[in-house]
Amino acid sequence: MKLSGKTALITGSTSGIGLGIARVLAEAGADILLNGFGDPAAALAEVGQFGGKVAHHPADLGDVAQLEALFAYAQREFGGVDILVNNAGIQHVAPVEEFPVERWDSIIALNLSAVFHCTRLALPGMKRSGWGRIVNIASVHGQVGSVGKAAYVAAKHGVIGLTKVVALETATTAITCNAICPGWVLTPLVQKQIDARIAEGIEPQQAQHDLLAEKQPSLAFVTPGHLGELVAFLCGEAGSQVRGAAWNVDGGWLAQ
Repeated sequence: MKLSGKTALITGSTSGIGLGIARVLAEAGADILLNGFGDPAAALAEVGQFGGKVAHHPADLGDVAQLEALFAYAQREFGGVDILVNNAGIQHVAPVEEFPVERWDSIIALNLSAVFHCTRLALPGMKRSGWGRIVNIASVHGQVGSVGKAAYVAAKHGVIGLTKVVALETATTAITCNAICPGWVLTPLVQKQIDARIAEGIEPQQAQHDLLAEKQPSLAFVTPGHLGELVAFLCGEAGSQVRGAAWNVDGGWLAQ
């Protein structure tokens, strides 16, 4: 229970990667503030089984006023945020010249600007308490590009740059900021890409294999549990001098 007495806010945590991270941190003893558009009932039950305090706030991270309300709620109900995991994200695939402007704006707002706003709102409380952990769930697409993913790739590159700046600005404190760069994780976002292949007549198992084979040499998905355990490590004493890292969890994707 190494995180007992700490409160973790995980954005986009009603399902997928965010929920997996919330589960691991709750098991480590942290109180958990969930956020996301999904039905929170199942997530609250899953995370609440470990006995800590758990709540959900439905803030739309693309709206700065709602973000500020989220942090005010965290202060009021939990006494602040000790661990911030910026996980929420959306995706759209299209060539640059055909990329809908409104999709670009929404992806940048959620995948990058919200990371900035959550960080700026979390830092004052962390500095007052003398301890904090910020973990940004970036992507291998924060380090390499892929065709059709202009907004996602641009945002994730930005997240890694922001991570480095925050790490430098907090380098002499007990606050750390790092990024995790997953490869393929079987989330709803990735499932949509598999489904698109199935719609073209490819068998489901073959569609999944082909997606992995294009990028991920292990031919296996990263799991939310893998990412949660790494977040927990970064929150512990052993992670106290990991600062400004972009840690790949990608089945060998970036080793190629």
